[in-house]
Amino acid sequence: MYRKQRGLAAVEAAIVGLVAMITLFGVIEVARVFFVMNALEEATRRGARVAAVCQLNDAAIAEVTVFNPSGGGGNSALLPGLTTGNVLVQYLDEDGNVLGAPGGSFGLIRFVRVSIVNFAHQMIIPLAARTFTMPNFATTIPAESLGVWPGGFSPC
Repeated sequence: MYRKQRGLAAVEAAIVGLVAMITLFGVIEVARVFFVMNALEEATRRGARVAAVCQLNDAAIAEVTVFNPSGGGGNSALLPGLTTGNVLVQYLDEDGNVLGAPGGSFGLIRFVRVSIVNFAHQMIIPLAARTFTMPNFATTIPAESLGVWPGGFSPC
């Protein structure tokens, strides 16, 4: 009878180990997704704060949004796949309407909105690595100096 069950423990251990590894990778991936979502939300906050005090459509706004210093490039070191191409900066009037030409209607700007759009997240689960597009994230705050001070324009 014991001869027929020889190796059964190894098979059971392999099955239990497989289930445990899938569960472990699933928990890690869910944690990673929440990290990425929080980082994208924080990125929009950082970008909106910079957009409120920098000149209109300054390149530094998008660079700071992707967690780089001003002049630090367009690819994020924190979130692979996040680039300045995912950053959308909009200037809004007092009713929250997007101003199409903010430079021509500078006096109407009351709010700035920075959004992260079309960010593709790559999952790392073995044998199930997929890419999916995260929802858009946006932060809107009141405009402040927009790079203007009594002496002229301030660099960002």
